[in-house]
Amino acid sequence: MSENSLIKPAGEIPDELIISQETLAAGNHCSVVLHRGYAIRLTDLDGNANVSALFFNRDEKTERYNMPDTLKAQYTAYLTEGHVCYSDMGRILISVIRDTCGWHDTISGTTNAALIEEKYGSHSYQDFHNEYYRNGRDAFLMQLGRYGLAKQDLVPNVNFFSKVKVDESGDMLFQKDHSRPGHYVDLRAEMNVLAVFNTCPHPLNPSSEYPTGRVQLTVWRAGLGGGPDDPCRISRPENERGFQNTEAYFAQRPLL
Repeated sequence: MSENSLIKPAGEIPDELIISQETLAAGNHCSVVLHRGYAIRLTDLDGNANVSALFFNRDEKTERYNMPDTLKAQYTAYLTEGHVCYSDMGRILISVIRDTCGWHDTISGTTNAALIEEKYGSHSYQDFHNEYYRNGRDAFLMQLGRYGLAKQDLVPNVNFFSKVKVDESGDMLFQKDHSRPGHYVDLRAEMNVLAVFNTCPHPLNPSSEYPTGRVQLTVWRAGLGGGPDDPCRISRPENERGFQNTEAYFAQRPLL
């Protein structure tokens, strides 16, 4: 496959395109560097998963995912196929090139230690070792610390596989049983991206039991996107400008 060949597989990803694959249990965390033109598939293996995510420019980590710009530029309150994730510099970090789930929450944030203990009880590391109940905020911070980032770098995150609606009175309503086993979302990197993930519970999940479902993360070669007919580029007028800003950024950078 040439560098500029665009791949958007429906169903199974061809083996020759796969770079790496791992399975993440509920309540865990990881980080992945996605080079421009590579993609990651998040697959909900057991149903009702939640994958909280933050995205940064790997080459200049002060540039990161910006939730307000992402939503207002695309006239949406959630992410699905055809949407993109904007950085705070008006560039495109990530494109959602395929999605079988249909709705990914952008407005609810993540959990902290107090919320996890209130909902699920005390399940500390001292008592349960690696089976302790993790929370999203601390999970993010543990991964961010590996790259010289800290709590000042926490910004509003995406919650993949979770659906939250807002009713007429302004209440946020978590939709139970939204994601089914086998649902997946493909995220293509339009820049060199540091992606930070955790599978801790969604903060609005009403279940009284800490989740146990698994998520598969598959990194694969998708090819460079953003061409004139790219669905993510043409889905909203502002996305055209976002891709132009991204292309200008790489045109000014030396080849490595």
